[in-house]
Amino acid sequence: MTIADVQFVVLDANDPDAPSTFWCAVLGTEEESRVGGDAFVLLKASADATPLAFQKVADGKAGKNRMHLELITTDLDAAVAQVQTLGGKKLRDAQELEGYTWVNMADPEGNEFDLAKT
Repeated sequence: MTIADVQFVVLDANDPDAPSTFWCAVLGTEEESRVGGDAFVLLKASADATPLAFQKVADGKAGKNRMHLELITTDLDAAVAQVQTLGGKKLRDAQELEGYTWVNMADPEGNEFDLAKT
């Protein structure tokens, strides 16, 4: 068996509509399809990126994500402000390590991600 590539990244959500709307705005994309009404929402991939999907789950988020998205930007302050305007939340102020700067954020469902500038 050979695994070729990541088809899409799935984030759990109590209500997939909220994070899918948020991520469409952040990534400049739109919804591609739904399965089971609102049980699974797939977004269109932008450029060569792996698309995101949101799967309805009963359990709420508990604790820190074991995996997160890392979004690269040329203007970190503007990206943080944009994400907050769209309903995201800043979890931690900017951190830096060897010329790599990032801000830890969360989407409306609490899924953590980083906005980063190299």
